[in-house]
Amino acid sequence: MFRITVSCEGITPEKWPAAMSDIREEFGNRQWHHVIDIRWLGQTLLLTAENDYDSNGEALADDFSDTIAAYAPGTPGYSVRVVAVAKQDFSA
Repeated sequence: MFRITVSCEGITPEKWPAAMSDIREEFGNRQWHHVIDIRWLGQTLLLTAENDYDSNGEALADDFSDTIAAYAPGTPGYSVRVVAVAKQDFSA
């Protein structure tokens, strides 16, 4: 299992006030990612999710970018990047 954090810069909370609920709703349909946290950190939107296949975080970043394009259309100049990927070891 991988825990991945991706960020979006270039969209402010004022431009997308419903970001967290919109993302939770959309990712509810993308059940291959399990959303752990969504939050604004200043002017950066952070999404942390887990899945069992995305070792470099690119799949989550792509889905996050698609969601932003769908729910915040016409917003120019935003960028999505992978912040962190950690392999979760649940064996004990």
